[in-house]
Amino acid sequence: MSVAFAGNSTTGSSREAGPLRVMVVDDSVVIRGLISRWIGAEHDMEVAASLRTGLEAVNQIERINPDVAVLDIEMPELDGISALPQLLAKKRDLVIIMASTLTRRNAEISFKALSLGAADYIPKPESTREASAADIFHHDLIQKIRHLGARLRRKPAVASPPLAPASPAAPTARAPAIARPATPAQASSLLSPSSPLVTRPFSTQAPKVLLIGSSTGGPQALMTLVTELGPVIDRFPVLITQHMPPTFTTILAEHLARTSRKPAAEAVDGEPVKPGHIYLAPGGKHMRVVRSGADVAIALDDGPAVNFCKPAVDPLFTSAIDIWHGAILSVILTGMGSDGMRGGKDIVAAGGSVIAQDEASSVVWGMPGAAATAGICAAILPLNQIGARVNRLFAGDRS
Repeated sequence: MSVAFAGNSTTGSSREAGPLRVMVVDDSVVIRGLISRWIGAEHDMEVAASLRTGLEAVNQIERINPDVAVLDIEMPELDGISALPQLLAKKRDLVIIMASTLTRRNAEISFKALSLGAADYIPKPESTREASAADIFHHDLIQKIRHLGARLRRKPAVASPPLAPASPAAPTARAPAIARPATPAQASSLLSPSSPLVTRPFSTQAPKVLLIGSSTGGPQALMTLVTELGPVIDRFPVLITQHMPPTFTTILAEHLARTSRKPAAEAVDGEPVKPGHIYLAPGGKHMRVVRSGADVAIALDDGPAVNFCKPAVDPLFTSAIDIWHGAILSVILTGMGSDGMRGGKDIVAAGGSVIAQDEASSVVWGMPGAAATAGICAAILPLNQIGARVNRLFAGDRS
């Protein structure tokens, strides 16, 4: 994606020439060294500074002038959550990725950081000695730096949105399904601005369930969207897969419940799926739906990652077809990769509909962009228009 976006800008700012400059701020010399080595191995980014405390980062931000900061939460002198607003006050277009271990306290702090302007968060493994955990951390961190940094090159810098709210063409040939997140080269081709985006008509079937998939930028987008879906939530089940680790999904579910003022919780294996509830896939588990006698029930799956993700959107989308057939409305929000596109393609083939968030309102236009360029969407909308359209579709509007 960074390749595709880099070619779109015409401002000629210094950010567009050369690699992304990354400032690493962590009191652990091991973590600083590990992250610095990973960044140094990438052709499109470089270590601008490696610092031990938030105070050092605040005092040196203007001299270092980084594009991206990886900011630890727990540090001496000045912790990450305290340093965050001071860093943004001195450089408002700085992309800040919060890093923390998987504790409830740190998950809460990470969500607070999103409301204060952090672009995203990443969980640090308990120990970097475990190869699989270190590999996941490595992959996710580099992808977040690359794709969030690409925002600087594709549109004017803006602060991250706060956590709290803020005539159809005929279908055309669809692009092949992508089972793994697109590489930068694939994304360049997939999301090329020269490729026209063509929508298809909405399904003639009345939707009976709302499915939502999201990733990077998703918590903020979900908070905005659920505040507008009261009439739908009251009458229909809403199932959400957000790419997020355990503990973080627990906190997100609590935020969704408070924001929507509707029942929202992490899904439990075997529980019935009923109208009036928001079901969130728990971190580390794929969420599917299955038939249980005359009812529909949640089925949690501890199988391998799909599209590098667990939970992943595709398993939810494809499983819903066996239950609701074409009476499905799915929404794909901001996020990296292409998760949700293949499942969305299957939903459309079964007679359902897909809405994608548009590029301008997405933190990262990976997942919705993959669906949009595959030609499977009935609408590609700004975030602030999705809720109203969903409400109309569930009320009987088919346009």
